[in-house]
Amino acid sequence: MDSVLVIGGGRFIGRHTVTEFRDAGYDVTMLTRGQRQNPFTDTDVAHIEGDRTDRETLETARERVDPDVVVDCVAYFPEDVRVATDVFADVDAYVYISSGAAYGAERTPKREGETPLAGCTAEQATTDSAETYGPRKAEGDREVFAAAEDGVRAMSVRPTVVYGPHDYTERFAYWVDRVAEYDRIVVPSDGLSLWQMVYVEDVASALRLVAERGTAGEAYNVGDEHAPTLREWVDLLAGVHETDVETIGVGERELGAAGLEPDDFPIYRESPHLLSTAKLRDLGWSSTPHETALAVTVAEHRENDRTGREFGPDRDTEAALIDRLTV
Repeated sequence: MDSVLVIGGGRFIGRHTVTEFRDAGYDVTMLTRGQRQNPFTDTDVAHIEGDRTDRETLETARERVDPDVVVDCVAYFPEDVRVATDVFADVDAYVYISSGAAYGAERTPKREGETPLAGCTAEQATTDSAETYGPRKAEGDREVFAAAEDGVRAMSVRPTVVYGPHDYTERFAYWVDRVAEYDRIVVPSDGLSLWQMVYVEDVASALRLVAERGTAGEAYNVGDEHAPTLREWVDLLAGVHETDVETIGVGERELGAAGLEPDDFPIYRESPHLLSTAKLRDLGWSSTPHETALAVTVAEHRENDRTGREFGPDRDTEAALIDRLTV
């Protein structure tokens, strides 16, 4: 049986990655700091506690597990990738979770090897902020490419915005809650915002396929094969809830009069963000139908009271705006 070390693994993408490899027959160990409850305590998934930014921790994990595959879910700085690809240079596959935010140019769609990556200064490479996230992920990709040139079977997977069960960011939960609770909701810019998303279980399956079939030194985009607009997401959620929802598209001027901006709404993006997934599909990957993915997502969000209300406009402001626009 092949063994896999998942660096991270107890929260969201890592949690589903552990399940994906375990269900595929791998002997799975996860490495976490132990600061959150381990969801796999009643399973055969092994756990090593430690700080992944400490090289000795990675070396200890290597000696204890002797992994065939390493999936790196929590490499947030280029140095994390540089050290990990050195420590695990001899594994059959090292897979780094990058991001669609690593791209540095607005193209539709964004393609691996064609769309330029973001630059990353020395200061950005060590600064933990939302503004440096994309540059840091891009520089992590370049560390993967450099390691591959040195003979490491290192690869990168670039997800767009991820949704699904156990999503602690609750960005998508905002819309799940709005559709469940109200029959009239505001969507910014007439609901035409296009920000491709990806179901978390599809990210996990992509990570396994890339580990098994990917090419060293390559990056693979992962995103839903159909990318709905924001208004279409609301319609899809209404279908899952078996309810009717009136979406009221509101432009920037009307939002401004209510003290709002389009960016105040989760999953809004001014320019389209769409990743080509052709390269990943060539490995045999496909995305889960939205109806299936959303049924599971909605059930978990509602069961665990994920509302995302703190990540978007409060309902009183939204209701007042609706009243003004529909009198």
